[in-house]
Amino acid sequence: MLPGGMPGRFPFPVPDGWFAVATSAELAPGEVRAIRAFARDLVLFRTASGRPVVVDAHCPHLGAHLGVGGRVIGESIRCPFHGWRFDAGGRCVEIGYARRIPRGARTRSWDVIERNAMILVWHHLEGAPPFFEVPALPEFDDPDWTEPRHYERCVRSAVQELAENDHDTAHFRYVHGLEIPEIEVQYDGLQRTVVTGGIRETDAGRFRTRLVRRSFGLGAMAVRSEGVPGAGTLLFNSLTPIDEENVHLRWSFTVTRNLAGSVGRDFIDGLIEAVQPDIPIWENKVYRPEPPLCDGDGPVAGFRRWALQFYSHARPDRAAAARP
Repeated sequence: MLPGGMPGRFPFPVPDGWFAVATSAELAPGEVRAIRAFARDLVLFRTASGRPVVVDAHCPHLGAHLGVGGRVIGESIRCPFHGWRFDAGGRCVEIGYARRIPRGARTRSWDVIERNAMILVWHHLEGAPPFFEVPALPEFDDPDWTEPRHYERCVRSAVQELAENDHDTAHFRYVHGLEIPEIEVQYDGLQRTVVTGGIRETDAGRFRTRLVRRSFGLGAMAVRSEGVPGAGTLLFNSLTPIDEENVHLRWSFTVTRNLAGSVGRDFIDGLIEAVQPDIPIWENKVYRPEPPLCDGDGPVAGFRRWALQFYSHARPDRAAAARP
């Protein structure tokens, strides 16, 4: 068990990293949403200028939920209970009936980025600032690629369990009815790259293709298909911990415009369909910290060692950096 692990099906707490809390398209300027992530109640809103902001849900004054009746006023959110207004940094900037603002009148503001058609929030169990970034994927801003299509699903599992699936090669035969794939895995510090190969049939012929999964922490991944000349597909995948035993899975898809018809739809629908048999297994399995792995199981053990760096209590150097 990891130090600081939680009781239950899984021995690890909520990991550190960037995690999506919404797609960009579902949050208009002035909109307020109550969200649940990282075993906390949070509020997501978009200011009048278009900036996405995430703050703790409950007003520090007398505890009202800012996401239930709260309103965006310019670059701030107004509490529905007594009208206290908080800016994007969580600082109280106005109390309509008071001459002065009390010391300590602030709520926690979270680090937020918006890219790859999603709004992502930084979580660190010890409160440390971000120690890596999620890159902007150029396909989402390229006019030769389609507008993103989205898929989401809540799964009763943990982020690490879902991420481990890419390394468990044997399950492809028994869960998905496919041949066990050849797999290449590379670790580069905080990133990992998983490559699988295959043959793809198209109107232009048969091509040897590669599916390249590049991860940024445990919660964000870019999945690209390579090998068909003049055509491309991209999936941006986020796994967001609702709490220690529940995950909100979000996918954003885009394809080159020459695939915008049936080929692109078939690709997207195929990925969505392919994950469905995994879900009941994820939702009913338990984590075995020391499984008796065999030589055909795939590089599961290496993935677990890499994943340790995203848990504060398992990395004293990063945990120490977060303390005063």
